[in-house]
Amino acid sequence: MTQHFCVAAFYHFAPLDALEETRASLIEIGRQGRVRGTILLAPEGVNGTIAGERRAVLAVLDAVRAMEGFAGLGWKESHAETMPFNRLKVRIKREIVTMGCPDVDPAGQVGRYVEPADWNDLIGREDVVLIDTRNRYEVDIGSFDGAIDPDTESFREFPEWWAANEPDFANKTVAMFCTGGIRCEKATSWLVGKGVENVVHLKGGILKYLEEIPQQESRWRGECFVFDQRVAVGHGLAQGSYDICHACRRPVAPEAIHAPSYERGVSCPACIDDFTPEDRARFRERQRQVDLAAHRGERHLAGD
Repeated sequence: MTQHFCVAAFYHFAPLDALEETRASLIEIGRQGRVRGTILLAPEGVNGTIAGERRAVLAVLDAVRAMEGFAGLGWKESHAETMPFNRLKVRIKREIVTMGCPDVDPAGQVGRYVEPADWNDLIGREDVVLIDTRNRYEVDIGSFDGAIDPDTESFREFPEWWAANEPDFANKTVAMFCTGGIRCEKATSWLVGKGVENVVHLKGGILKYLEEIPQQESRWRGECFVFDQRVAVGHGLAQGSYDICHACRRPVAPEAIHAPSYERGVSCPACIDDFTPEDRARFRERQRQVDLAAHRGERHLAGD
């Protein structure tokens, strides 16, 4: 299979000033190279996933690495046969991943990193509790064997969940994981700040694990949700089997497409009861415009 586009997922925690100037600079560099995707800027750092020709993607990453405090920026690189984004967006936020705890400082302290090659041995130990820090719809399509699902709708709910369940993890090593590592940076930093001593997290996240660990040795089950038009990836970061519902933005399993509640661009089993008839009418018109654009050989931006 021919692989046309380089996809880079990255983040880095470091103090970032001059947000507007940084935004303008990255937009200019990205547009020059026809790079697409989303980059978030906040006083605490940078978080993004972008795609394009590899040299153009590296030009954007080099620009970030050249900023003071960001020389250590790393990224996970994969490939897509088609462009997984419709446009380039560089946005300024309060946080690059929203936890709602202003005292968290991942640039100052985090839990201990565990390399993918050492992860299987760690999570097989009886004194380790394994926690998936992602949201419910992400966990539903794949996770590690034996992982605890906090059943959260958003990362903001994690501190409350931890407070309610902390006694269950006494005298345990707490091992956390997420898609690319960024949520674990904040979650482990927060726990260390709360005095939890034995906190570790998967370096590079699930994506790095799927990239490096052979499927026959893997303890991962299912697919990993990603925040672009690939929807999900599997071992070797190959594109997965899920579609996306453009009404609720949740992943849709292949078998769900045949459910009575599924209507492309309008509804899926997860959101069939969540919207009004007026909402559905808007979604149908949006999907009609998407289909018309596709018939003309164009790409419609609705739903990106």
